[in-house]
Amino acid sequence: LPNFRVIGDNLKDRFDGASRVMVSNAGSLRGAGGKRGKYNFKLEPYNPEHKPPGVKDLVYLEPSPMFCERNPKLGIQGTH
Repeated sequence: LPNFRVIGDNLKDRFDGASRVMVSNAGSLRGAGGKRGKYNFKLEPYNPEHKPPGVKDLVYLEPSPMFCERNPKLGIQGTH
């Protein structure tokens, strides 16, 4: 088992390289060389110029809120 620092550095690298994606379930991929996996949907890059994420890549569907800025609608008190 690698030490804690190695694991943390690896996770941080993956986090820094995370890709924004959209979930697509339209159309069939049979015979097209695409893979959906067992959940029958496909993750596509939010930016069409980016490559699709790999199986070990971290992905996100929407950006995180700015927790430093007050946002009563989301219940965020802010830190300023």
